Amino acid sequence: MAAGLLCAVGGFQAALAAGAPWGRAAYGGSHDGVLPRRLRRISGATAPVYIGAAALVTADPLPPRASRRVFTGLAVTFAVGTALNGMSRSPIERAIWTPTSALLAFTLWRSRPAV
Repeated sequence: MAAGLLCAVGGFQAALAAGAPWGRAAYGGSHDGVLPRRLRRISGATAPVYIGAAALVTADPLPPRASRRVFTGLAVTFAVGTALNGMSRSPIERAIWTPTSALLAFTLWRSRPAV
């Protein structure tokens, strides 16, 4: 589940970078339609990070201790993201990304390998 959600977030970021008119659902929702170039570049840079995280979660090529650290770091990152998305002024962002971030934090935390 975590890998699928990470791919979905990566796909969303890639679509934003490509010019999808979803500005109200990202970056605080302060942009109608297509994001400004600077934010599109940021989305373009983060999309492969999410896809790479999904590949890492799926393949799990790391030793157990390193893998546990990666899963823990991702889970904490998405827990912080849950809080930040929950504080967004954008109702669309709160409705979509708060539960998505919370579910990612939970599934990544629960998926940590035993050491």
